[in-house]
Amino acid sequence: MTRLIWGFAGILLFGIGVGATVAFGGLYDVGATSPHWRLTYRVLETARLHSIRHHAEGITAPVDLETQARLVGGASHFSMHCASCHSAPGVEAEDMAEGMYPKPPVLKDVAQRYTPGELFWILKHGIKMSGMPSWADHGDDDLWNIVAFLGSLPGMNSSDYQALVAQAGAAGGHHTHHDMDMPMPRP
Repeated sequence: MTRLIWGFAGILLFGIGVGATVAFGGLYDVGATSPHWRLTYRVLETARLHSIRHHAEGITAPVDLETQARLVGGASHFSMHCASCHSAPGVEAEDMAEGMYPKPPVLKDVAQRYTPGELFWILKHGIKMSGMPSWADHGDDDLWNIVAFLGSLPGMNSSDYQALVAQAGAAGGHHTHHDMDMPMPRP
């Protein structure tokens, strides 16, 4: 039993030594032009998925999530703040997104991979080291509107998207961000 404990302690110390050498020796390339090591990617991806699930437990979506008003409100925010990185139906992501690592995903099927509560949590808290910002300065109602919009993306085409953006513009097409009115972009 003692031999087992010493063996485990030795493996642990060796792992700590290797990790310290990699981290403090600058051996790990943090540049956005170099992909993660396969093991690093798997560890980060596993941690991200489990963290989102854990922290989103108990978040319940509002019952009116599928209303037109929520879709229009979500389109307002998405067109101003999200489409530049994640693209939108008929809208390409901007050049900036091409230089990011990891690349921002196209969100067409994101509502099939995450629950509404998980999407809400991601929007509210962001994702570290991914470029995904926290939108905690927005009210929960605004965030639920974006969740509603994301839920409609799988069946949305370019015309549908442009119509929602136009409806958002006609409805005043702005939301409050840090106490400033932000006008809607033109479709």
